[in-house]
Amino acid sequence: MLDPRPHLGEPLALDLLNTRWIADGPQDLLTDAAGLQIWLESAGLADHAPADAATLDAVRTARAAIYETVCHGTRNALNEVLDHGRIRRTLMETGPEDAPEVTDPAWLPGWLAADDLLRLLSKAPDRIRQCAHSQCVLFFYDTSKNGTRRWHSMASCGNRTKAARHYAKKS
Repeated sequence: MLDPRPHLGEPLALDLLNTRWIADGPQDLLTDAAGLQIWLESAGLADHAPADAATLDAVRTARAAIYETVCHGTRNALNEVLDHGRIRRTLMETGPEDAPEVTDPAWLPGWLAADDLLRLLSKAPDRIRQCAHSQCVLFFYDTSKNGTRRWHSMASCGNRTKAARHYAKKS
């Protein structure tokens, strides 16, 4: 099945946040195992965890923890998700390797998303943004050269904002 979300291609942590969006009202991809399967496939994780109730619960828990961290700066819920796994470092014939280890396979997708948020926070926390359009709940990682991107998509939210501003001036 096709991924119905309006914005794809963000880093894993933000991609998980973007499983909720607004289109004719609030939408949530993670309401059932079928939606979870779509997200797992889109994220390249379908072979790593089953699309079952346990994984759905763990992924929703991770999404809530990531949201709280990004929007409110809290750490406890994210740390609880991270407690379900670790990175195991080994030396292989091909060189060093980092492999995630989780206490339960159901936690792997959510744990990977939480770990990805740590990567984004260590790299450039100020580049993690929520779309500036008042009716949009999507997130993006600002990769623009000057770091001033405001909308998840200039084609949709950016144009709507600019059009509204234009019409307000004419009134």
